[in-house]
Amino acid sequence: MMKWEKLLANGRFGETPRSPNLESSRTEFEIDYDRIIFSAPFRNLQDKTQVFPLPEQAFVHTRLTHSLEVSSVGRSLGKSAGEFLIEKYPTLEKLGISSSAIGSIVAAAALTHDIGNPPFGHAGEEAISDFFRFHVYGKVWEKHVRVDQWSDLVNFEGNAQGFRMLVSKQFGLNLTYATLAAFTKYPRPSLIPQRDIARKSQKKFGFFINQLIDFELMTDALGIEKTSAECWVRHPLAFLVEAADDICYNIIDLEDGCTMGLISFEETVSLLKPILGDRFDKEKLKDRTQAQNLGILRAMAIGQLIRESVEVFVHYEEGMRKGNFDKGLTDIIPSAKALAAISTASVKSIYRSKVVLEKEAAGFQVLEGLLSVFSQALYHQFYSPELFSGQDKSILRLLPEDFPLKGWGAEVNPYPLLRNLVDFISGMTDKYALNLYRRVKGISFPGI
Repeated sequence: MMKWEKLLANGRFGETPRSPNLESSRTEFEIDYDRIIFSAPFRNLQDKTQVFPLPEQAFVHTRLTHSLEVSSVGRSLGKSAGEFLIEKYPTLEKLGISSSAIGSIVAAAALTHDIGNPPFGHAGEEAISDFFRFHVYGKVWEKHVRVDQWSDLVNFEGNAQGFRMLVSKQFGLNLTYATLAAFTKYPRPSLIPQRDIARKSQKKFGFFINQLIDFELMTDALGIEKTSAECWVRHPLAFLVEAADDICYNIIDLEDGCTMGLISFEETVSLLKPILGDRFDKEKLKDRTQAQNLGILRAMAIGQLIRESVEVFVHYEEGMRKGNFDKGLTDIIPSAKALAAISTASVKSIYRSKVVLEKEAAGFQVLEGLLSVFSQALYHQFYSPELFSGQDKSILRLLPEDFPLKGWGAEVNPYPLLRNLVDFISGMTDKYALNLYRRVKGISFPGI
């Protein structure tokens, strides 16, 4: 069974774990949070779509505002769960671990939960996968890489991209092992013999194959156990990070959908009432604007869902450490049916609305277009030099200055090269991707 004393260790890659310094103004986990806030990948979330393209008149969420709110809910979940853990395991307090420190781990991990997502939301993930799966200049790489590497490329996963960014020396984050593990909802690689459908943690994958050594170092340091040769048990705090995200996107996407006029205020109220139960008072909604009422209902619903999720965490905490429990907390809380009804309504009225589908369709075109021109130029230069053209040469000059353009050739496995290409494309903001697409396709010209 996994032990909290190890699971909450504050070690980092290449550093000796430090004893908690009670005189320090910040814990190691608060340092994690601050590093994330000031990082370039986090700032880029400001111009990445959550669900809706940004309208001119009404506020809707970007990935940045969504991540901040998930982090806030995560801190509440982590701190409440931490109070239970400190009381149940007194040795934690003797080691200098407080409920606030546990809240900081969940808050920091939740802050990064979308950091690996590409432009244009989940459609962007599909677009990158489909490029390698179907496009002629995507499929052309298959014969040059290993089977497990190809599985990574044709199954782009924002969670794995996030882990790659968090451990990359390029961004200098070097987060604690505990925060990284709490971030990792899917502790497995992309290619496994068979997925255990009963385990929520195996639904997707959480790291690319060239981050396997990093992942193993982290799990060894924290004492995280394996369920099979290829898969690990979730860090218990990852269940809280997942719950924070589930709570926010269900409630706040519904609020945004109502703000955008895609779902009526009356239907929104009817969907939230089962969560609020006896606390719902129609009289409190009088003499306020619709936006104010939405805010009140949202706050009350989130508060209730936090309480329910902590109760489930407390009940199953031991099973999590044994690796026996592997479900989403919000799938088994008392309000699970109400959340399922919100999800059904959101799919129908919000996620399949014209404005969202148009954004997704544009995203497919933009990301396929960018990947095709850069992939073609790279392939021509290193694997078909007789086809390397002046146009290809111009395209490659648009790559970042630190892009690794040396050392490749017919006898060299290009997987690291392709990972860097995907890093470049997936790290773009929506606006930058669209503008670069227009330029490389000749749709717009600088200065014209």
